[in-house]
Amino acid sequence: MYVNGSGFRAIERVKGVHHTTVITWVKPVGELLPDASDPDTTPAVGELDELETFVGSKNKI
Repeated sequence: MYVNGSGFRAIERVKGVHHTTVITWVKPVGELLPDASDPDTTPAVGELDELETFVGSKNKI
């Protein structure tokens, strides 16, 4: 539920347990995840289609 975007308190309401209990469930699982990718690595492909369309259609005042 947390990975799908639910907050600790939302999970608390659904599961009926205190939010600190939810945190104690999530924390050890998060420590098992691999490290994040290196931010200095440049991706091979980048898409700017939506941004380019928005900027291209902006009306100047």
